[in-house]
Amino acid sequence: MAFTLQIGERAPDFSLPATDGKTYSLKDFADKKGLVVFFTCNHCPFVTGSDEVTRETALKFKEQGIAFVGINANSVNTYPTDSFEHMVKRMEANQFPWVYVRDDTQEVARAYGALRTPHFYVFDQDLKLIYTGRGIDNPRESDKATVNDLDRALSEYINGKPVSVPLTNPIGCNVKWDGKDEHWMPGEACDLV
Repeated sequence: MAFTLQIGERAPDFSLPATDGKTYSLKDFADKKGLVVFFTCNHCPFVTGSDEVTRETALKFKEQGIAFVGINANSVNTYPTDSFEHMVKRMEANQFPWVYVRDDTQEVARAYGALRTPHFYVFDQDLKLIYTGRGIDNPRESDKATVNDLDRALSEYINGKPVSVPLTNPIGCNVKWDGKDEHWMPGEACDLV
């Protein structure tokens, strides 16, 4: 069995608290044309380096019925700055156009097979996976990016076309698994601040 969710598989459900004081699950997005779930955090330079590109993409497709949900599953034991309190402060400071939820148990991250921050999953109206991987090809220095895979996948989907490149490798820091269980830590850790 593959570690990460496969193309065509259905989005695993969740019930997670958000920085806006609400709790969200998949049913909260049932009226949307599509859903982007992405694993993110507060500190990773690949996240912070590409935040504004992600914002542009989210705003562009929001009007077309695509919702964005950012999930922070990083262990607060490994990175205290990934706490819910810091998430709230980050949203207050940045006013990102997505729901930002906390996966304390890391069960949702495991269900999706999240590998990195950021790691994007694009689901169609039936919540079937149509794209997974990176947002852009240089998330740490977004001004040097030449490819926006997330934008392309969403554009193709919205225009009724099959996603031409449904799978890319996410680029970023490893998800910080609690206890650093090696089974859940593919690749090298990225402890850049």
